[in-house]
Amino acid sequence: MSRNTHLVAGLGTRALALTQRGDAALGGLPPGDLTVTVGVGPRVVAAVDRGLPGAVELPAFAREEMTDAARSGDLMVQVCASDPQVVTLADGALRTWLRERSAAPRWEQYGFRSPAPRDRPGPVRNLLGFLDGMTVPRTPQELAREVWLPAPDRVRGGTVAVVRRLRLDVARFLAQDLDRQERAIGRRREDGAPLSGGGPDAPLDLGAKSAQGRYLVPALAHARRAHPNATGSGLMLRRGYSYANGPDDRGLLFICFQRELRTFVATQQRLDDGDELSGFATATASGTFLVLPGFSAARPLGASLFS
Repeated sequence: MSRNTHLVAGLGTRALALTQRGDAALGGLPPGDLTVTVGVGPRVVAAVDRGLPGAVELPAFAREEMTDAARSGDLMVQVCASDPQVVTLADGALRTWLRERSAAPRWEQYGFRSPAPRDRPGPVRNLLGFLDGMTVPRTPQELAREVWLPAPDRVRGGTVAVVRRLRLDVARFLAQDLDRQERAIGRRREDGAPLSGGGPDAPLDLGAKSAQGRYLVPALAHARRAHPNATGSGLMLRRGYSYANGPDDRGLLFICFQRELRTFVATQQRLDDGDELSGFATATASGTFLVLPGFSAARPLGASLFS
């Protein structure tokens, strides 16, 4: 495990340097809100302890079109910043550093997010025009319960990430009238309010019906099918990024964080059983990773896992 230990520790040191003002790789640009998130894949985790969170691969799901090279991986590096120039330069610096250590990329994707409204920070719109990631854990208590790993000591403070690239048939979805679009999602396009009533922050009421006895949130609406009450799983902390590789390949880079991989798996299997939105989505890359706990100069990134 010495190679993994040194590679991950060194990557953490390099990432930390990039987030500090004055790194030459940024060409004089301030790092601003630059962040680098690092995770390790199931093969690496299982080599330490097969019983640890993050040691299990994702199963195959419906509507997947991907090569073996676009599945899984041993290392996840997510680079984020508001300034795309900072992202490009930091990403290039980390690629060079990894390449010099014989680490080759399996798959990659550049994503972007629309600016959040100043009067309402939070979810932003995807390429379908809808706000993405409305139902997520928000309070410290919810995050502690649903996202952060409390044990064992090797992974405490980390989390399990799932990354999926979803090619969306944007043109076909947008060719529908607005009512059909909203019924497929289960929310209003204008503000993300659930079709069951209330404002954008109102909880989804799965039992709400019209005067004629029909569910206000349709049976196959994405919001219903993915809801924790319907899947029997926990909440995912979701953060989606739009991407555009060309007119025939654009969609959503879906990233979620949860304490248990089952949270995502149960949700995706529920969607596979029937979901109006899934008919417009095809997964073209996928992986799950153990996001490592925080680190310091005295305790390098990955030290708790590999010690």
